[in-house]
Parts: sequence; C-alpha cells; structure tokens
Amino acid sequence: MPKSVTVDVARLSAEYDVFFVDQFGVLRDDIGPYQGAVDALRQLSRSGRRIVILSNSGRSGQYNAERLVKLGFAPDSFNFFVTSGDVAFEILSRPGVAISQGARALTISSGGDTNLADRLGLTSVRSGKEADIVIISGSEAERISMDDYREMLRPAAENNVPCYCTNPDIHKLHEGSVAPGAGSIAKLYEAIGGKVVWVGKPYPEIYDHALKLVDVEDRRRVVCIGDSVEHDILGAASAGLDSVLVRTGILADNSDDELHRIIADTGASPRYMMQAFVF
Repeated sequence: MPKSVTVDVARLSAEYDVFFVDQFGVLRDDIGPYQGAVDALRQLSRSGRRIVILSNSGRSGQYNAERLVKLGFAPDSFNFFVTSGDVAFEILSRPGVAISQGARALTISSGGDTNLADRLGLTSVRSGKEADIVIISGSEAERISMDDYREMLRPAAENNVPCYCTNPDIHKLHEGSVAPGAGSIAKLYEAIGGKVVWVGKPYPEIYDHALKLVDVEDRRRVVCIGDSVEHDILGAASAGLDSVLVRTGILADNSDDELHRIIADTGASPRYMMQAFVF
C-alpha cells in the first residue's frame, strides 16, 4: 500500500487553492451522485476555492455540466467544466489540421453520440470502409463485444485512417461493475495497425487547457482528485501537480495489494488517499 496520508476534502481545502476534480468515480457513477459528494463540492466552493471538473468525456463540458446539475449538484459549486471532448474540438479546429469540413467520420461512442463530428462539420458514417477519420469517444462494451469493435474498425485501420480517442479511459463504470472503456477500444485500433491521437487525461493538453482557465502562478497550490492511477494520478504527475486517489470508482473493489501493484506498474503515486469525496 502506498505510504500516502488519508484525507478528506476539508483537509485539502486548507492546503490548496485550485482543485481539478474528476467526474465519474469521484463525484458520481453511471447512476447518480456518491453519498456526500454534492455537499462536499458545495462546501469546497463556498470556501473560496476554484474548482475545475476535469473529465475524460467525449461530450462537451456544457453538456456534462447540465447533466451534473440535473443530478443535484449546484451550478455554482464549480467554476469550469473541461472535457477531453472540448480539448479535442480545440485541437481539430486549429489551422493546419488536415481534416476538411464534410469529411466522413466514424464515431464510436455511447448512445449514438456524434457531438464532436457535428461540431466540426463532419459527415457521420457507420462503416469503417467509408471513414476519413475515426473518433472514439465512448464505449458500449457491455453490449458490443471487443471482437465486434475490432471488425468494425479493421477496414479503417487497413486504410490508415487517423483515429482520435477523445476519452482515454481504459475502464468505465456500468451498473455497479467495470467494463472496457473507450481507451480499450482505441488500444484495439492500435493493435490492428491503426494510428491513434490520444486527447484527455493523462495527456498534457487537457491540463494545459485547465491551467489557462484558472491562471494559476504556483502549481503547488493545485491538486487533482481522481479514481484512476493510469489517468488522474499519472496525468497530474506529468503536469507537475499534486494528486489524491479516491477509493471509489474503478478501484472500489481492488485490494490494497492490487492497488500497490497498479501504482508500481504506472510509476506515479498520489500524494494523498481519500476513501470518498466527502468534506
């Protein structure tokens, strides 16, 4: 078990000014808020701390913020909501990116979402054979097998179609258990010869985006809170930020020994541990 002090949100509020808080696995699961999370986020905001919800979600921050409010979180309990989908849109909208309006996009998502393709003015298609670009923003691996995803993507990989993974999460929460996430599907695309551009945690662009929003001078006053060692803890370390690992979410059923092994394999350790996001 890592030698990290176990803390609550109140303890952290006395030490940090800016909080980058993960959404899924920290504030909520795929059903609703975790017990105490709504109140903890509200109290943290009322203490004057600046809060950025930092989420590996292929959908926009606005969409996610509205969904969080519908679950009972106060709209004034966070300052910004930044998603990997927002950052991907920014990257793909830059001059010089070789993706023309009307290009054909195959989107792998949940619920048939094609938000990023729509925002970019791309034409959505359902076959890898037709695609000029692949966007992997979500997963329905609870009902679509990884073998089926492989065959769906194989023609695109064989045609060297570029792929953008706008949700690098390897695992996702589904009805109280863990299922393969969009990141697992993107790794599958790489395994069959495709090239993937990864956008989101643990990669730097999403942290750069969030840091610009809060305009912080001293990164020692920023802390990242998440439930994934591979994404939240590694991403924070790469950005030069402190981190807190929460034992809800995808690691809820892992033993201390298993967690120690994951941290050792990843090579990034949290400064603090937290049993749940409570004040």
